Amino acid sequence: MTDRKFNLHGGKKGSALAVRITPRASRNEIVELLDDGTVKVRIAAPPSDNEANETLIEFLADVLGVPKSRLDIVAGVTGRDKLIAVVDMDAETAHQRILAHVG
Repeated sequence: MTDRKFNLHGGKKGSALAVRITPRASRNEIVELLDDGTVKVRIAAPPSDNEANETLIEFLADVLGVPKSRLDIVAGVTGRDKLIAVVDMDAETAHQRILAHVG
């Protein structure tokens, strides 16, 4: 067995949102929060050419009141289920801002 050396680095504080999107909707909106905490979102853009992902990031930045640069899709780039990292916002604040836009 060899000695492994791990290089630790400073991580950014923030939270993560589990999101399920429905593309080609009539408008951008947060539909509901599912029982598992997933945020169900309708996006007006089509899924092709990364358009839905870009629209989702713009929409969530507006809902959360943060610049787009603070959001990143960390999982699910090509699927409907995505994990969105929100830098410099705790989970409770993100949750409250999402709830204010459900409807």
